[in-house]
Amino acid sequence: MPADLMQRSEQAAPAAPGAAPKRRTRVFALDEARWAAAALVLFLIALPLQLTGAPAWSWGPLYAAAYVTGGWEPAWAGLTALRDKTLDVDLLMIVAAIGAASIGQVMDGALLIVIFATSGALEALATARTQDAVRGLLDLAPTVATRLTDDGGESAVPAEDLVVGDTILVRPGERVGADGRVLTGVSEVDQATITGEPLPVAKETGDEVFAGTLNGTGALRVEVERDASDSVIARIVAMVEEASGTKAPTQLFIEKVEQRYSLGMVFATLAVFLIPLAFGADLTASLLRAMTFMIVASPCAVVLATMPPLLSAIANAGRHGVLVKSAVVMERLGQVDAVALDKTGTLTEGTPRVTDVRPLSGSGLSEDALLVLAAAAEHPSEHPLARAVVGAARTRALTVAGVRDFTSTPGVGVTATVDGHTVAVGAPARLLDPNDSAGSARAAEIAAGLEDGGRTAVLVLRDGSPVGVLGVADRLRPDAAATVAALTRLTGSTPMLMTGDNPRAATRLAAEVGITGDEVHAGLLPQDKVEAVRRLEARGRKVLVIGDGVNDAPALAAAHTGIAMGRAGSDLALETADAVIVRDELATVPKVIALSRAARRLVVQNLVIAAVFISGLVVWDLVGHLPLPLGVLGHEGSTVVVGLNGLRLLRDAAWNRAAEGDVR
Repeated sequence: MPADLMQRSEQAAPAAPGAAPKRRTRVFALDEARWAAAALVLFLIALPLQLTGAPAWSWGPLYAAAYVTGGWEPAWAGLTALRDKTLDVDLLMIVAAIGAASIGQVMDGALLIVIFATSGALEALATARTQDAVRGLLDLAPTVATRLTDDGGESAVPAEDLVVGDTILVRPGERVGADGRVLTGVSEVDQATITGEPLPVAKETGDEVFAGTLNGTGALRVEVERDASDSVIARIVAMVEEASGTKAPTQLFIEKVEQRYSLGMVFATLAVFLIPLAFGADLTASLLRAMTFMIVASPCAVVLATMPPLLSAIANAGRHGVLVKSAVVMERLGQVDAVALDKTGTLTEGTPRVTDVRPLSGSGLSEDALLVLAAAAEHPSEHPLARAVVGAARTRALTVAGVRDFTSTPGVGVTATVDGHTVAVGAPARLLDPNDSAGSARAAEIAAGLEDGGRTAVLVLRDGSPVGVLGVADRLRPDAAATVAALTRLTGSTPMLMTGDNPRAATRLAAEVGITGDEVHAGLLPQDKVEAVRRLEARGRKVLVIGDGVNDAPALAAAHTGIAMGRAGSDLALETADAVIVRDELATVPKVIALSRAARRLVVQNLVIAAVFISGLVVWDLVGHLPLPLGVLGHEGSTVVVGLNGLRLLRDAAWNRAAEGDVR
């Protein structure tokens, strides 16, 4: 793992329990942002002075300063690339800007500089924020653990000093200090950060636990099985870094011909200047012709042919709740031909809800009465299942009675006195006595049926006798099935479901949304999700991964494109993903893909328009005599035409066509 990510910031702000402290690089902490801001301010001061007819001495130095502040970094990068025998578009843009200034088009050149500097600053900020999120993930694992000594004593030690074979004590409410196996104790552990499971998992002797997961109400003695640097959460960080660093750099369409165009333009400009001189032409006339050629052949219209459609698509998607982080991402979305979906928090809402209320015959209870009884007993508990039961009672506007003598037993359930009755609510396997009565047999049968359907069964006992069973499950998003169908039409293949949840729950949910059995992959750890994505990409597929949790971040980074759910998404997933669904409306995914494909079509149209203008102006300049003002007018005119054409995607009609299934 990179050393810089393993170093913890001593100045990090304290985090709320259960969350990693947020590390956010300030915008102006970046050199690129400060230089870009300076160039922008200078440009905005100089522009109105020039437009209002102020003398050149008032705005000329400001433009010059904008050239220097905004252009020195891309110029240096271009010269560095030139030293490596590579001519990139950064240097070409700087040369074009200087060329524009040399023939009086100072404002045009300054604007080009500002655009390039701002783009570089945004890229640097995105990179820094991703690194912030990756570093912050390490704070999910505690810095200190309680190690048990051979003589039965306890000592607080740094978690990174734990070695394989040590025994640690994990108290209620603490985070597990290391990957290991439970020696003694019973508790429930929230391991959503690792597996994405929506509910805490019961842990007892022999079960595996992971560093950074949150212990429930029981105490656990855990034998350490992995060093801190090899824990699952540390490997998640390493995988995100590796995937982000090794993902093949994706370029915009025009950048793929950058080298040939750049070299061709440089040599052509030199030829236009030197060849006439060799035949005795006037120096000034040759220089003017060469500069005119450079202006009309400069790639401004070609660059604008690409950017406005993509930026317009980004703006349109943003208005409809999808944040696409860059033009490169918007272009990549249209290339997707395979989709991998997370389950919890992506296809589902990520919050357990009561789905079934099943009173036993002979109990004398209605559905509402059974729910009131269970909610009263569960009300003092902080367990997610308890919150689901209490929430269901409130949804039905039921009055929940007060309780006495509340107790909670990890891995079993809760017990309380409600209206003079002893009420127990918990796991059927722990509360039922199979040799007790016919009521127990019926309750066990109902519980088994609910669990076969992918629900979590919750048994309710009154005075020791079963009176009903509740079914709790993570609710499917209303638009999940329609989204899967739309993605299938877009890509020509059924999306793949990747989840850390159990196979039974995964298979049931997959069937509800139309995902076939072969595409269901359950019980996956983060590295397994990455491997599944890479297997698809090895077959030449361009994979879109949609997820929300820390455990999805490595797959989001490894995929061709990653989209995170915004509301429930972890910081790491949001920073690692290429796009974010701000309002958690899953149905926007196929729409933004369709919008991306529309943008790609407009890019091709614009490139044709730009090529026609540039070719015509270049031929005119070489064969005849193209007046400089007319050359500038034609060049700027082509820029305006392609720019306006690209802005068509700003209209709501473009999004509506995507929403109606225009996936051409």
